[in-house]
Amino acid sequence: MFKCRRPHTYSSTDKQCKDTIFAKFQMIHRHHHQEFHKYHQYFRYFRPAIVLFHILTLYLLFSWVGFKGIGIFFAFLISIKEIFQFVFLLRLEKRILAPIEKLKVGVDEIAKGNYNVKVDYSAPNDLGLLIFSFNEMAQKLYETEKMQTGYEEDRKALIANISHDLKTPITAIQGYIEVLQDGTIVDEDDKSKYLRTIHHNTTYINKLIDDLFLFSKLDMQKLDFSFETIQICAFMNDFMEEYKFDLEEKNTHFQYITQLEHDYLVKLDGRRFHQAFNNIISNAVKHGPESNLAIKIKMYQHDNFICIDIQDNGPGIASDKLPYIFNRFYRIDTERKKNYGCTGLGLAIALELIEAHGGKITVSSIESAGTCFTIILPILQNNGD
Repeated sequence: MFKCRRPHTYSSTDKQCKDTIFAKFQMIHRHHHQEFHKYHQYFRYFRPAIVLFHILTLYLLFSWVGFKGIGIFFAFLISIKEIFQFVFLLRLEKRILAPIEKLKVGVDEIAKGNYNVKVDYSAPNDLGLLIFSFNEMAQKLYETEKMQTGYEEDRKALIANISHDLKTPITAIQGYIEVLQDGTIVDEDDKSKYLRTIHHNTTYINKLIDDLFLFSKLDMQKLDFSFETIQICAFMNDFMEEYKFDLEEKNTHFQYITQLEHDYLVKLDGRRFHQAFNNIISNAVKHGPESNLAIKIKMYQHDNFICIDIQDNGPGIASDKLPYIFNRFYRIDTERKKNYGCTGLGLAIALELIEAHGGKITVSSIESAGTCFTIILPILQNNGD
């Protein structure tokens, strides 16, 4: 039994503790920065005073000392010392003090909530390592903030879509029940038609709730998986026999081809894989032609992966809509015509389930020619062939 790792959640107590620690850190940071800034200002403003002091000393030497040779000797020593001191202070300003000032500005921006900040410094020393770590931290904070913003937008969109997709069938059910309760419908055929519509709407609501529950567990990484090491050829042969029987009963032309030379081992949860596969097949059936629908399954190897193509002869998907088909509640039909059983979550769930297997799903489509979904699964390395 495999269970995805559950993300850590923070309580209100954790948040208060975090805010308290952050406030203390800010107070300590402000104190140390003020102290550093004070010494930095002393250092910058007292340096000209020291230079003036040395110039005055030189003047006194030339004025008071009788032997000019001694004055010139002392002047030379002081000049050399001043040159070295000036070079040292210049390097200190450039390599230490100025970068620390920039780092302080960056920390202040982080404290204000602006995480899109970077301090430029590339010297290979301890301060360079510190600034590199700071930039890396700022980048992670920025990415986390973007992710949280995206989650918030997705949450709002999810609520809006759920509200729409639940309100429409509930309103229809309510209307038909009120008509039936009024007793104005006498014809038994009309009653049966209304009851079928109510049944279809309740079936749709039930499927929508099931899909939402499954997707929420996937999104929170709480869905249980029972992975097994299986031989993919034997598994797919049995699996395709079921689909061949079901689809041919619906007058759908079904074809399964395997191009594998060996029966490779893969790690699979049969139930979850069936859910993902069935969502893609159901999508092809719902959006395919009413007659002469053809579905072709082809399994082959590509590098260290098993690839399973699911190709149909449906109307295809426009290229500008293709990148969005795995989004939650995305429907190609912009008018959102009701298709009972189609919740807009099927492909999103299929993608999440296959990615939980360490695989992925790709798609290609040509309008009026059909669509091909490809499920890609990694081959276990201990096949022993």
